[in-house]
Amino acid sequence: MAAGKYLIEDFPVIGKNNDQQTGNHLFNPGAIILMDKPISWSSFDVVKYVRSRVPVKKVGHAGTLDPLATGLLICCCGKATKTISQFHQLQKVYSATIRFGASTPSYDAATEADEKAEWKHINENEMREILESQFTGNIMQKPPIYSALRVNGKRLYKYARKGQKVEIAERPVTIYDIQIDSFNLPEVKLTITCGKGTYIRSLAHDLGLAMDSRAHLSDLRRTKTGTYGVENAFTPEEIDDYLSEDNR
Repeated sequence: MAAGKYLIEDFPVIGKNNDQQTGNHLFNPGAIILMDKPISWSSFDVVKYVRSRVPVKKVGHAGTLDPLATGLLICCCGKATKTISQFHQLQKVYSATIRFGASTPSYDAATEADEKAEWKHINENEMREILESQFTGNIMQKPPIYSALRVNGKRLYKYARKGQKVEIAERPVTIYDIQIDSFNLPEVKLTITCGKGTYIRSLAHDLGLAMDSRAHLSDLRRTKTGTYGVENAFTPEEIDDYLSEDNR
């Protein structure tokens, strides 16, 4: 164990495709569990689920996913919670489906459309150029008002729910790469590799405006954090089986 500081590599990573033996001893002093968050679950729902099944009280996650998003949620248990900030620094990869023709206040499908616009003029080659010139590299991005960021000590979503206006400052984020996986208007599917603090919902909203239309995020799945992939992550049912008494 590193002296004075815990590192990610100091702890066992529990995932589907490794040969790690399970058991209470793995959680002393801590362990990392790869989870595949189901749709409609909050990130904290996953944390509570894991906490009720492992032999340590302290469990946290390394990067929030919205309830409508699915995919890799890394849960740190015991002293591995001290490595959460290290996970935040790793690159993330998302599979995102963006639907053109309407924007929403939340920038995703959680709220009803507020503005509609034509989308049939959108051209794939033009979109590739705009993604490269305006949405790749170090860019400024405004977070959605339906988010947990604080302004004047208050969560943004609390302003949104009351219909209150609030000034949201742009923030620097880094997008390393964007690939168009499918172009089937009004929907476009992208693979996005980005750094910490990036809101894919904001990217979807801003891309709609850049294409002289409106758009929102209709589906999002986190597939990778650093070298950790969702293909090795447990669903809630699978982690139950893995951590059951019979397998310990």
